[in-house]
Amino acid sequence: MWLDQWVLACLIPLVGWILISGLDDLFITLAYLMGGTRFDWPQETLLDRAPERKIAILVPLWKEHSVIGSMLDHNLAAIRYHNYDIFVGVYPNDAATLRAVNDAAGRHERVHVVVCPHDGPTSKGDCLNWIYRGMEKYEAGHDVRFEVLTTHDAEDLIHPESLRLINWYSPAYDMVQVPVLPLRTSIFRFTHGLYCDEFAEYQSKDIPVRKRLGGFLPSNGVGTGFGRVALERLAATRQGRIFDPDCLTEDYQNGYLLHTLSHTQIFVPLRFDRTAPVATREYFPQRLRAAIRQRSRWVTGIALQGWQKNGWPGKQLYWFWRDRKGLVGNLLSPLVNLVFLYGITRHLWAGANLPRWTSSLCGVTLAISVLQTLVRMRCSARIYGWGFALFVPLRMLWGNLVNSAATVTALFQFWRATRHHSVPKWKKTEHVYPGQAAAAVQQHRRLGELLVNMQCVTASELEAALLSCPHDMRLGEHLISSWRLSEEHVYRALSSQAGVPFGAPDRHEVDRLTTRVLPAKTARKWKVIPYRVSLGQLHVMTASVPGVELTRELAAYSKLEIRYRMVQPGEFDAMANDYLPHREVAA
Repeated sequence: MWLDQWVLACLIPLVGWILISGLDDLFITLAYLMGGTRFDWPQETLLDRAPERKIAILVPLWKEHSVIGSMLDHNLAAIRYHNYDIFVGVYPNDAATLRAVNDAAGRHERVHVVVCPHDGPTSKGDCLNWIYRGMEKYEAGHDVRFEVLTTHDAEDLIHPESLRLINWYSPAYDMVQVPVLPLRTSIFRFTHGLYCDEFAEYQSKDIPVRKRLGGFLPSNGVGTGFGRVALERLAATRQGRIFDPDCLTEDYQNGYLLHTLSHTQIFVPLRFDRTAPVATREYFPQRLRAAIRQRSRWVTGIALQGWQKNGWPGKQLYWFWRDRKGLVGNLLSPLVNLVFLYGITRHLWAGANLPRWTSSLCGVTLAISVLQTLVRMRCSARIYGWGFALFVPLRMLWGNLVNSAATVTALFQFWRATRHHSVPKWKKTEHVYPGQAAAAVQQHRRLGELLVNMQCVTASELEAALLSCPHDMRLGEHLISSWRLSEEHVYRALSSQAGVPFGAPDRHEVDRLTTRVLPAKTARKWKVIPYRVSLGQLHVMTASVPGVELTRELAAYSKLEIRYRMVQPGEFDAMANDYLPHREVAA
């Protein structure tokens, strides 16, 4: 059959490429399975005693008004670190985001707004550079100096331990990378599930092996701590800019350049805090078009611009090969799938046989593919469970199509930009932020642990309080009544546990009409008072830990997203007295 001849002609180069790429992946997999030296984790007591270096978190924004308020509220309540500030960069032509950030800055003294001097979007690197200059102005005005800089995006769920780990390792390392992992979604969301599988494998296997074998550490873009001195040295090589404004993956570029300047790098491997991994979590694109948009930016920045800017230097030749081989592999993978299905169909239905050498070669590549699939399933199961991991083979097939489309898009965009002597612009994807309940589940900590960390009680005092606490009394109530712990400390810890901001809002923030959204009886029953509406969100102060039942009750009165703010009972009573109708007095 003439079609068989064409398939066989295509099969020879395809199998050759798959074999070369497969042996490359097999080498990394075997290195992973053989293991390496144990990671030097600090003891909890040492982490607690470590002097806190001053850390700046840089957050670049474009069209992020719907998520940035939630991101800042939650992370500021959850982070277990004190000596840090957040600098948020916005463009003057993004009025909604600017309004949302100014709103957050009014609630949180750690948040500082930096407005870029020109309209956007430009590039993420350019926005970060202007945030850095805004941070320098803050330093000059407040006589302080930030020793470590970290980068985060508007959709990030920062792990409470992240800054403490960066602080611990930063004196010895100029770049500290904390793992990044997608949050779990339904197993039927194949596009987002693909991100889950890939990041689980990349963070569990590829990056640790790469670092162990002497490769440079590419920054993940978020959860990366950079030493200030290292960044200043890097900036001196490119007109004072700490990030490359022309590169779509400025994080990857910085990781490579810091390595070439002999700066030390470390990847903090995955470990689990109770049941959740210690990592930056976020939702990645769940729709095909958004995924192609994001992945085409990665291909352009890492493979194409990386090739253009860095070439193929000998010491990192192998790692550049691994980072760029997708330019070929992603384009061939759909064709490989079609040829494979055709061969299976012909063999089963028509009894057609391939030449012996081809069959042997296909058998080897198939064995490698099976091993790679099993390893990815193992990595995915470790984080998301085996029920989720069972669908890895199907998501890998879907991933071939997604990555192929992204590579074609990247090649076209890069060709067009090169032809017109222009720089590819920052094409961000739409982001969502996990609800407060989901965030709390991801980062739930016990109240006693938080109080010890806040140095409100010692570990021995907590142990004694737990032993003496009556069964019908909550620990917080017992500590206030018997151990003379202040109500403010307990409620501050409860707000951190729930992942919501703490403290009564200023009176000028309270809109009297909004306080009447709920019936007074409902407001007093749940100890909640709505106090303003902003950017499609209903802001509610509460004197109790917000739970699912409360959120469900409030949803019956408003379709807006609920944003909680925890206050002390005395503060709530004062607000209720001022803004809620007084109860009728019985005759």
